[in-house]
Amino acid sequence: MFMTQNVDFRPITPEDEAFLYRLYASTRESELAVTGWEDAQKEAFLHMQFAAQHRHYQEHYTETSFDLIVLNGEPAGRLYLARWAQEFRIVDIALLPGWRSKGIGSGIIKDILREAQAHGLPVRVHVECFNPALRLYYRLGFQKIADKGIYYLLEWSS
Repeated sequence: MFMTQNVDFRPITPEDEAFLYRLYASTRESELAVTGWEDAQKEAFLHMQFAAQHRHYQEHYTETSFDLIVLNGEPAGRLYLARWAQEFRIVDIALLPGWRSKGIGSGIIKDILREAQAHGLPVRVHVECFNPALRLYYRLGFQKIADKGIYYLLEWSS
């Protein structure tokens, strides 16, 4: 599927739910750190939000690969990628904190761009306007094509 070295992918299974929750929670840590909530409140909120997001993705993103990113045989992240007739859509990409800022995500995205280019299709992704990954997407040549309030819709085209 992708050329990035030392990275494998496999479809998610119901047995991966605990890992997927932990990954999701890791993406919300800094946001929840400033709430003043007790740990139990944070945990309840994260479980509710994870379940809603997971259900939404599964129900609304057809023709989508829901894959774990596997490094050294261990789950390290997730890549949800839709390959639609008119575009490739990065539905979600996330890595555990220990794997971030090591070039893994950018390598995966570059592979997606190459695959989309071979099909003559653009790549689009929604990114929260305060997400540090915006710098990565801009560096890779994505441009903002819509402002959806808290999210920007970014597009890369060859």
